[in-house]
Order: sequence, then structure tokens, then C-alpha cells
Amino acid sequence: MSIIVNLDVVMAKRKVSLNGLSEKIDITPANLSILKTGKAKAIRFSTLEALCKELDCQPGDILAFENES
Repeated sequence: MSIIVNLDVVMAKRKVSLNGLSEKIDITPANLSILKTGKAKAIRFSTLEALCKELDCQPGDILAFENES
């Protein structure tokens, strides 16, 4: 089982930069980059909520499940 992070796709569609988004949701650019590249092991609901509010999207736009079997 694998969780796919599509944050980079959502950001590109909305033409939002990493630094601009990190400032707006009060997260470091380094931590946002870890999320964006899919290297994160977890995400706080408060961070997910802030991303969804700022990017005007749903959690399912950012995260997806892919069965690896």
C-alpha cells in the first residue's frame, strides 16, 4: 500500500511557489519540500487543513491511495 502526494501537481495548477505557500501556511520551506516530494512519513491534520484552505482544494486532491499488489 502506498500513499501518493500530489501537492506538486496542485501547486502547479494554481501557480503557487514553494516559498510563497510556506509563508502563507506558516511552515518552513524545507518541511513543505519534504511533503511536496512525497518523502514525509506523516502529515498533521492542521497542516493538511491549512494546505486545503490556501490551495482551495480537498484532501483527496493532495493525497491519493495506490494499492501495490
